[in-house]
Amino acid sequence: MLVAPAKTSLDVLEMAQAGHFDQIRDMFAAPLRAMVTAEALQAAWKAEVDRLGPITSVGAPLSESAPGGVVVKVPVTCERGGLTLVVSVTSEGQLTSLQLASPGTMEPIAPWKAPAYADPTSFEEGDVTLGSSSLAVPGTMSLPRRSGSHPAVVLLAGSGPLDRDETIGPNKPFKDLAWGLASRGVAVLRFDKVTFAHSGEVRANTEFTLTDEYVPPAIDAIAMLRGQPSVDPARIFVAGHSLGGTVAPRVAEAEPAVAGLIVLAGGAQPLHWVIVRQIRYLASLDPETGAASEQAIEVLTRQAQLVESPNLSASTPAGELPLGAPASAPIHNVREVIALP
Repeated sequence: MLVAPAKTSLDVLEMAQAGHFDQIRDMFAAPLRAMVTAEALQAAWKAEVDRLGPITSVGAPLSESAPGGVVVKVPVTCERGGLTLVVSVTSEGQLTSLQLASPGTMEPIAPWKAPAYADPTSFEEGDVTLGSSSLAVPGTMSLPRRSGSHPAVVLLAGSGPLDRDETIGPNKPFKDLAWGLASRGVAVLRFDKVTFAHSGEVRANTEFTLTDEYVPPAIDAIAMLRGQPSVDPARIFVAGHSLGGTVAPRVAEAEPAVAGLIVLAGGAQPLHWVIVRQIRYLASLDPETGAASEQAIEVLTRQAQLVESPNLSASTPAGELPLGAPASAPIHNVREVIALP
């Protein structure tokens, strides 16, 4: 039986107060454990306690839905101030992130507001379904109302189980983009990632790859736009953000009808080295606690090196690979899950 997310967050707080940081680490989802060390957790906790003093009271947790699970915020009062413990919990009860934030973080997530540059009267939106298999995903198509043959854009979200709007907290950057472009005569199709719409089925498929995650729905989206009378089939573009930008060339390779690519903060490194770089950068932001991350950085570096080593094989334990990539998959798929060849 799964523990409620609010109870999980309070358990984390109790473990931190008791100094059981190894137990907190073990609560993280398997792919993330290599990036989290008990030492780093302890250092971050100690820095806050030294600054604010001992805890004097704990308030009621506030739970909010988020892609892939729930975000729980716990108000904590200390002798010399306060903080908010922010815990992201998956539907399986595992941790995906842990933050010690300011007291103001307790405020509920504000509702999304249309950007000033969008004119909702200038376009129409409708729900669509991409694909016909068990992994079909829902999406939204935005079509300009003005007459003429319009260019179009398919949006590819970044890494993780993101919805069609790329919702993160109060922000919906893909909805902002879609409404802004559609207001200016550009058709847009955005869709929920398969890892958001079918997380359980994808997780159970050890041979599921990066190409499987992005390319099929993108091709279906392009075909759907090509079938719209108001869309110019020769001017359909693909815009990818972050990992979506990194993968966008694969879509163009699979679908020659793509007129061009728009890469928004796409990664220029193989994913396994991106992970090392990002963790090293985060550790550098706070030298006081960053030193405790060196062990995790060393582990991630060894895992990244193994990806490029001739010693990588189908029998390599998942725990020795970045993000716990399944070694049970065919070897070319293992590399594709965690890297871009």
